[in-house]
Order: sequence, then C-alpha cells, then structure tokens
Amino acid sequence: MGFLWFIIIGIVAGFAAGKIMTGGGFGLLVNLILGIIGGVLGGWIFMLLGIATGGIIGSLITATVGAIVVLWIASLFSARRP
Repeated sequence: MGFLWFIIIGIVAGFAAGKIMTGGGFGLLVNLILGIIGGVLGGWIFMLLGIATGGIIGSLITATVGAIVVLWIASLFSARRP
C-alpha cells in the first residue's frame, strides 16, 4: 500500500507543479510522470537539507517541491524557447 500512496502523491504533486510553473509545464501526462520522479527527488533534497516532514500533507509538499525542481530542469533542456 505504501508504493501506491507514493505513486498517488507523485501524481498529485506533478499536477500541482504544472499549475505552479509558468507556462504550465509539458502537458498533463508528462507533468504527472515528472511528479512521480519529483517525489523521489524532493525526498532526497529534503533529506540533504535535514528537513523532516510527516503525514500526507508533508509528503505532498516534499513531492511538489521535487516536481517543481524536475520541471524546471526539464524546461532548461526543452526545445521550446520563448
């Protein structure tokens, strides 16, 4: 059940990060996939900074921060330039 929660929180975080980022990210499906990857990255970043979060809300915040970082990095390598 823990892995399923990880996926669900990553999907929600990807959706939220797509709404937060200017330009809307890369579309719904890619944002959701990057949100799952961002959940892992966010946990790693928070661990390095010594920030501990708990519960669903803390996990969602962690995953959203990670998803924003992943979307930002992906936008640097995007072929779309303004």
